[in-house]
Amino acid sequence: MKTAVSVPDDLFERVDRLAKRSRRSRSEVYSAALREYVARHAPDEVTAGLDAVIADVGQPDSGGFATRSARRTLESSEW
Repeated sequence: MKTAVSVPDDLFERVDRLAKRSRRSRSEVYSAALREYVARHAPDEVTAGLDAVIADVGQPDSGGFATRSARRTLESSEW
């Protein structure tokens, strides 16, 4: 999908330099930036995605390492 947005000149120049350094198009850089922005500002979507992964592969740490480590950390912390 194509869209038009206005960005300040200094930002455009920084994106242009980044795109050249990373050998990507400006469009790829803007898309990556927007994906990161949306992920940071839509935590429910991230949580839903992680829940889906866990449902597919199962609950991690069936050996209990995280539980034992958390308990040890909790016991050694001052409250």
